[in-house]
Amino acid sequence: MSVFASLVEQLADLLQPLFGLSAAAAAIVLFTALVRLLVHPLSRAAARGQKARARLQPRIAELRRRYGRDPEKLQRALLDLHTREKVSPLAGILPSLFQLPAFFLLFSLFSNTTIGGRPNELLGHELFTAPLGGRWTDALGDGGPLGGAGLVYAGLFAVVVAVAAFSYRLTKRSMAANAALTGAGAGAGGRGGSGSRGSAAEPVAVPGMGAVAKVMPFLSFFTLVTVAVVPLAAALYVVTSMAWGVVERAALHR
Repeated sequence: MSVFASLVEQLADLLQPLFGLSAAAAAIVLFTALVRLLVHPLSRAAARGQKARARLQPRIAELRRRYGRDPEKLQRALLDLHTREKVSPLAGILPSLFQLPAFFLLFSLFSNTTIGGRPNELLGHELFTAPLGGRWTDALGDGGPLGGAGLVYAGLFAVVVAVAAFSYRLTKRSMAANAALTGAGAGAGGRGGSGSRGSAAEPVAVPGMGAVAKVMPFLSFFTLVTVAVVPLAAALYVVTSMAWGVVERAALHR
């Protein structure tokens, strides 16, 4: 923790001529960009994996039709398919997992009054007039939502809403491209064959995926809760990483 605090302080010192009292906040934005650059190869791999999984959807739907009543055989068949095609179902979550340590480091750093037995001098830094170690509730109690710190949070909330709205559009587009996973089109197959099972040609819906598909586009908006409850420094990391991630996702999925 002391090493990490020293790194943030050194970055703040380098940026101080440009950003003044907000130099530590600028250092956090720069640190976030460095983390995202390190994770970028994983993001590219995740994008390739998502495209590969989209190509596999007809074959996955066929396996679900064939083994829909035998979950054990279906699981083995899906695992074999992903192994043969060298597609990892977990690739999409790796970029987020690798960013968690950086988030928790910032959270701990700006939640403790002492670091290595010494006063935490980083708590004296601000983003405009909002302390980096403060929270939204602190801003409400010190000037209210229209006070100096309250306006800083209002700006962050506005950025989150704008980025989440863009992410919503991207997710809806992605879900539409992978409609087979949500069971879209089920029931559209023929049912008129006498003595035949018309559903045999229909896509088999994954249990629970319909509800997930409805909720998934809205997940980015829950970032508002995170921004409101964590120290401002950690919130700044979350917002910066979120904005970077959405732009990166749009570029990788063109």
